[in-house]
Amino acid sequence: MKGDVTQMNSKGQVPVQMNPSSQRQEAPGGLLDSVMKAVIVIGSGLFVLAAFGNSLTWHLQRFWGASGDFWQNQWTKVHQRWEGHETALFYAGAMFVPFAAFWGSNLLLMLVDYTGMPNFITRYRIQVDKNNPVDPVKLRHAVKTVVFNQLFISAPMVVVCWAVMFSSGNPCGPELPTFHRGLLEMAFCAVLEELLFYYSHRLFHHPALYKHFHKQHHEWTAPIGVVSLYAHPLEHVLSNMLPALIGPVILGSHLVTTTLWYALALVSTTISHCGYHLPFLPSPEFHDYHHLKFNQNFGVLGVLDRLHGTDANFRKTKAYERHTLLLSLTPLTESIPDPPKKVQ
Repeated sequence: MKGDVTQMNSKGQVPVQMNPSSQRQEAPGGLLDSVMKAVIVIGSGLFVLAAFGNSLTWHLQRFWGASGDFWQNQWTKVHQRWEGHETALFYAGAMFVPFAAFWGSNLLLMLVDYTGMPNFITRYRIQVDKNNPVDPVKLRHAVKTVVFNQLFISAPMVVVCWAVMFSSGNPCGPELPTFHRGLLEMAFCAVLEELLFYYSHRLFHHPALYKHFHKQHHEWTAPIGVVSLYAHPLEHVLSNMLPALIGPVILGSHLVTTTLWYALALVSTTISHCGYHLPFLPSPEFHDYHHLKFNQNFGVLGVLDRLHGTDANFRKTKAYERHTLLLSLTPLTESIPDPPKKVQ
């Protein structure tokens, strides 16, 4: 038959006719197969979270109940002071608080990157021979680009979020959300960010787009915290901001939840890019490896990378063994060292 492929059986005796189209349909790991797995896994996770949310958060809910009056009283004071100026209150919470969290953490990191002090922090550098110290010219250029992105892209996008959220409700309402609702909204935002960031980020790695847009971000093969927002404006809109902003807009989240989510997202991406695997902080090994190798680890949580197989090479490395929460003061580059380099 035309187009058939003849193969020998295991004993090399009888030819077996196989149709290439059938092979393509049965081959695992294709794009459609990966998307279906992602939908099933993430959908199942949301179902479990919804079904068992009460039992999973019961103890935390008790803690919130004990301190909830305190936080509600603090918010009531803020709300009364800003009454009639909800727009300004929204900007203060959704814009200036996250920006302060971002620059507060990054100024400390840049001090270490620039001076190499204190030494006990530089011991935790992931790529030991890089940014020791950081190139001041490259650093100044990165900072200027980040400030531009925040002032002329991030800030206007927050204004759009304000307009949409106020058109359908009042995100600055007098009552705080319950702990249970806040936790569910944060989980929803995290899942949505993983989906949007993974696929938009992977799209920017397409050769037709990479050289024009995403290559700028990958000038830093050994990243530092501030370059988390060092990107082409189009990438900053579609891949940095949109995945983080869209969740609270869809949910109509309270300002407190929105502020907390934005701040966590900015601090999280700072840690992912910081270049140091510090004790008791989330591991940045996953994204640091992406900057080093370019074609691995496109996501935030790593769920879609596992489903699509885009972390396959990473899982064979020492970096993957070090991709864990460091619970001691011994740097993982010492406790799990790289194999010795072969001598030519």
